[in-house]
Amino acid sequence: MTGLAAALLMGACGGAPPAPVPRAAEPAPRSPVGTTGPPVPARPAPVDCRRTACVALTFDAGPGPDTAKLLDVLREKDVHATFFLLGKNIEARPGLVRREAVEGHELGNHTWTHALLPSASPQGIRRELVLVQDRVRELTGRTPTLMRPPRGLTDARVAEVCRSLGLAEILWSVTAKDYRDHDPRVIADRVLQGAQRDGIILLHDVYPGTVPAVPAVIDGLRRRGLTPVTVSQLFAPRRPEPGRAYWNASEP
Repeated sequence: MTGLAAALLMGACGGAPPAPVPRAAEPAPRSPVGTTGPPVPARPAPVDCRRTACVALTFDAGPGPDTAKLLDVLREKDVHATFFLLGKNIEARPGLVRREAVEGHELGNHTWTHALLPSASPQGIRRELVLVQDRVRELTGRTPTLMRPPRGLTDARVAEVCRSLGLAEILWSVTAKDYRDHDPRVIADRVLQGAQRDGIILLHDVYPGTVPAVPAVIDGLRRRGLTPVTVSQLFAPRRPEPGRAYWNASEP
């Protein structure tokens, strides 16, 4: 991606600040008595997005204070999403990371400190990503294969580090700008106006208006004939290529 393209992305995420400081830490849940390691995760219901009009539902920078409620909503709506996790919030709410995995959601990497990666050294870029990779693997037994750079900013050095770590860069085709507007109706309307087949929706589960908007987002997508899915479901049977940046699943 060129420097110009990276700069244009700043407007898409509006220069959003890092996620709010966590309120209180919570312990990770233990495995059931008589078992070791992480619980076996559920699997999303099969969907073939080559034949079904799909759109990926993604959430950045969590887990946040309202993520538990969001997971309840997704379960009630029978929807699986992709969560791009932020390091400090992984540490604050490890139990929610485990729950996301167990309930069949996809876990991605949103860096450890929400650093602007093109401004970091190659060693700094690697550290930001490896810390999340290692912690998610410790908590869930699963290593992310997708990442989203903070504010969507990337460059050739970021791409090379991602390639070496087996991470594809997942950007977005529509943003709710929920970091700026906290009215659930505005958030839902903005998503529904921009959502198209093979698109990728960007939301944040750390801002107050987002979770209340999700039921209307899901219902509205379905009324428009769009099935909300994870990023990997959207691309299947292909797999996003490590080091490459994707705005949607229509790109060859």
